[in-house]
Amino acid sequence: MIYGYIRVSSTDQNEARQRAALLGRGIPGSNIYIDRQSGKDFDRPAYNRLIECLQPGDLLCVLSIDRLGRSYTEIQEQWRVLTKELQADVCIIDMPLLDTRSGKDLMGTFIADLTLQILSFVAQKERENIRQRQAQGIAEAKKRGVQFGRPPVPTPENFPGVVMEWESGQLAFREALEKTGLSHGTFYRRLREYRTQNRA
Repeated sequence: MIYGYIRVSSTDQNEARQRAALLGRGIPGSNIYIDRQSGKDFDRPAYNRLIECLQPGDLLCVLSIDRLGRSYTEIQEQWRVLTKELQADVCIIDMPLLDTRSGKDLMGTFIADLTLQILSFVAQKERENIRQRQAQGIAEAKKRGVQFGRPPVPTPENFPGVVMEWESGQLAFREALEKTGLSHGTFYRRLREYRTQNRA
């Protein structure tokens, strides 16, 4: 059997290019597994289902090594699981040297292993560079006063009165939430702020 694997980083990313490359290899659409999440590890539902299907002699095709993953050690480990434990063949479409169906002699294996190490290192390095650029971008944005996350929920005008009613037992907590329109966590945060202000 021949299978294909696609990974995109988020639901917004288009997997059309990867799918077209796999279909072009004659892989049935029903044998293509797709994960829409980060490549930082291999805890992925579709990938795990794919692993359960693979039998000795099956072929797994992936467009590029970074679609398989971006962690150097985990790519190495998964390659070992796929080729040694499951005894499946792996083909990285855009890197012909990473096709375990060819070059099964000592020299071919050495070249494939060396290529895998280099490419998996590059994949992880790129992931680290992306994270560093993101951190730098966020730091620069914060310097410019850009706010991240949801805007704070304002304290409703009726909050002091509702607190008095709740603390005196005239209101149930659920009713206090309904009157203020606040969530459980936000109510308590505003309550701490309110009590701090009153003690000041």
